[in-house]
Amino acid sequence: MEAYVLAMAVAEPRHRIDEGMDSMSLTGKKIVIIGGTSGIGFAVAQQAVAAGADVVVASSNQDRVDAAAKRLGEPAEGRRLDVADGNAIAAFFEQVGEFDHLVYTAGESLLIKPLVDTTPQEARAVFERRFWGAFLSAKYAAPRLRDGGSITFSSGVLAIRPLSGTALTAGITGGIEALSRALAVELAPLRVNVIQPGVIRTELWDGSVPDPEAFLQGAGSELLTRRVGTAEEAAAAYLFVLANAYVTGTTLAIDGGAALV
Repeated sequence: MEAYVLAMAVAEPRHRIDEGMDSMSLTGKKIVIIGGTSGIGFAVAQQAVAAGADVVVASSNQDRVDAAAKRLGEPAEGRRLDVADGNAIAAFFEQVGEFDHLVYTAGESLLIKPLVDTTPQEARAVFERRFWGAFLSAKYAAPRLRDGGSITFSSGVLAIRPLSGTALTAGITGGIEALSRALAVELAPLRVNVIQPGVIRTELWDGSVPDPEAFLQGAGSELLTRRVGTAEEAAAAYLFVLANAYVTGTTLAIDGGAALV
């Protein structure tokens, strides 16, 4: 009898470890990536497909949607979605149905502009897509997320290290991080997290700064890594929080040490 009890005590942790590892698999999971047709979002979609997930990518540009779906191949699916339209977001999730994970990376080029030169219309347009789009996506997605599901938002290092001319973006990214923590509490046991990228080499910078390559080279030289990050490196962080069922309410920085310099 004593030998049996000892054997069970030794075997039980192994059983629990195996269960934990099984729960971290994305094979067969349905993942919706809003903003998944370019940049970090597309890299997330590629890695999710490689991990065996069924992926739905969405953005406002039909040509990018079609191109992304073609590049990802089966079983990926592309849908057009304007995240500035709340009714369209509601209809989108009605069509998607039940799924496992939501990733929100949508957003146009960054608005880097002095406060005195920023018009209310410009500010509202950026806020509409980067904050309200995320908020409404969570609202309409949450009832359709299966057990073990999650929501992952995107913020940015400007939330903690703002630069001159980035008041609007810093405010939005900081708001997204606060929203994530609140929803992690409200929606539990659904998990809610944020990835906080630093400067990542993507096409986002093409419309944000006059000389993207010079900007990226300069920004990278000031980091502890001595270079900016890649979309693939950032995407790996998203997959980590999707797969790890013990991570929630967390903001994970992928910034090359930007917070320390």
